[in-house]
Amino acid sequence: VQLQASGGGLVQAGGSLRLSCAAPGSIFSRNFVSWYRQAPGKQRERVAFITVGGTKTYADSVKGRFTISRDNAKNTVDLQMNSLKPEDTAVYYCNTNVGFNRYWGQGTQVTVSS
Repeated sequence: VQLQASGGGLVQAGGSLRLSCAAPGSIFSRNFVSWYRQAPGKQRERVAFITVGGTKTYADSVKGRFTISRDNAKNTVDLQMNSLKPEDTAVYYCNTNVGFNRYWGQGTQVTVSS
């Protein structure tokens, strides 16, 4: 399963970016989908996930600023990021698990300048 992440870039603090993750078929409508990030020298952390039923959960560090959403018609899961901070700088990855298999997007760089 190939996940394709896009939408990263360079933005000033306080700005916004929208990341998108695309997958083949209806895989996202049948499985949890998460967005993770990994900053240099730090462990990968999950910032948001959405369940099959549409329940959304966020890390405390992004709550109120990030919004995860799923479009079943387009087979995409997006991460809208507002009020970005320099500490949000990281490579962002989308992820879904199908059975015992974990699938990852290729990562997209988000850089927030102060």
